[in-house]
Amino acid sequence: MNLKNKKVLVIGLAVTGVPLVKTLCQLGAQVIINDLKAEIDLKENIKELQGLEYKSIFGRHPENFSELGELDLVVVSPGIPLDIPFILELRKRKINIIGEIELAYRLNKAPIVAITGTNGKTTTTALVGRILQSLDKRVFVVGNIGIPAISKALETTGEDIMVMEVSSFQLESIVDFRPKVAALLNLTPDHLNRHKTVDNYLQTKLKIFDKQKSNDFAIINYDDKKCRESSKKILSRKIFFSTKNKLDEGVFIEKNNIVVLIDNQKHEIIHIDEIGIPGIHNLENALAATAIAFVMGINAGIIKEGLTNFRGVEHRIEHVTSLDGIKFINDSKATNTDAAIKAIETIKKQIILLAGGMDKGSDFGSFVKAFNGRVKKLFVYGETAPNIYNTCKKMGYQDVFLVKDLQEAVLNAYNIAEEGDTILLSPACASWDMYRNFEERGKHFKTIVKSLRGS
Repeated sequence: MNLKNKKVLVIGLAVTGVPLVKTLCQLGAQVIINDLKAEIDLKENIKELQGLEYKSIFGRHPENFSELGELDLVVVSPGIPLDIPFILELRKRKINIIGEIELAYRLNKAPIVAITGTNGKTTTTALVGRILQSLDKRVFVVGNIGIPAISKALETTGEDIMVMEVSSFQLESIVDFRPKVAALLNLTPDHLNRHKTVDNYLQTKLKIFDKQKSNDFAIINYDDKKCRESSKKILSRKIFFSTKNKLDEGVFIEKNNIVVLIDNQKHEIIHIDEIGIPGIHNLENALAATAIAFVMGINAGIIKEGLTNFRGVEHRIEHVTSLDGIKFINDSKATNTDAAIKAIETIKKQIILLAGGMDKGSDFGSFVKAFNGRVKKLFVYGETAPNIYNTCKKMGYQDVFLVKDLQEAVLNAYNIAEEGDTILLSPACASWDMYRNFEERGKHFKTIVKSLRGS
């Protein structure tokens, strides 16, 4: 892709914006950066671009298109909705608009494994990366997991592998994106403040398969009816995985072992008790990772070793410490109700739960229903706190308390906790009302817990 002397507008200077600008400048493009945030609020991002040549429009979107000139390409960061008036006007003017992973795909030379779904993306991506690293190849683990794909795209060769966690926000702006292996792990309502309906959300997720050919692979959760039914139109070779059903072909559980049955050949991989990450949701992740690794040519023994030794990712049911017989678990990655429910179901002890954050239009009824005697107290904070609080009261759960922030939630929880309890941060909400991302929220939780030990 030749971008030398092409005029490229980058909208959004956030996590992906900085490496986007660096890559475009490296390719010789004439870059214009646009962000609604004021320059003073972007000073840390701007500092990373020191020495590069670019123009910038901060604090507003351009009202007069003459200040942009004739654009060759627009690259939109994932956090920018595609239905804002500025982008709609760009579309009206027939300007080519793509997202960061689309540009990364066009510049990348390695085969891509792409993983999406409402929950489990990060764990599955990290696990697949770990297993594939057993090959004598470079494996780049990128995407929504925290390392922008664009930051590694120019480093790749045809001998490497790129394993990519892909969000619905990223999939909105793909055009030609074609992964060798694409996985849809599950689908539950999420990001409805942006996608408006569950069907819109599903169709966005399904875009991951759009450009695949018959010699590519689609890894699908058979137990998720929406995923299974929607997969009928996929043109690539479908490999299902299931924790509940014995499949004619695919990856499933037989006599408590993960089994791969493909091309009439059966391969026993591992007993489920030997898997290094706990919980039924992680069993699904392990099945998906097994299917991906197998179609990528990894043998059963190496897959078993990866599943045995992998211990999970930071911020996902992460044991922080124990203090006075009280466990502290960081599950900041649970940015929706379904993920938080899985954490509640995984922990066997009595839970003091900390939840809340940005309102994504979620219904918290199923979340409260999942407490089922496991959650002895709930502290809620942030933008969604009144919604969660009122839902609890309506459903007859009375042990819920409003607090101003995460720090107050942790301190109050610790003050009432008894030996044997688990204090669980599993917010069931996005972090953006108070934090830049779920990682910052999880790290803040761990800092607060560390201060308790110090005191």
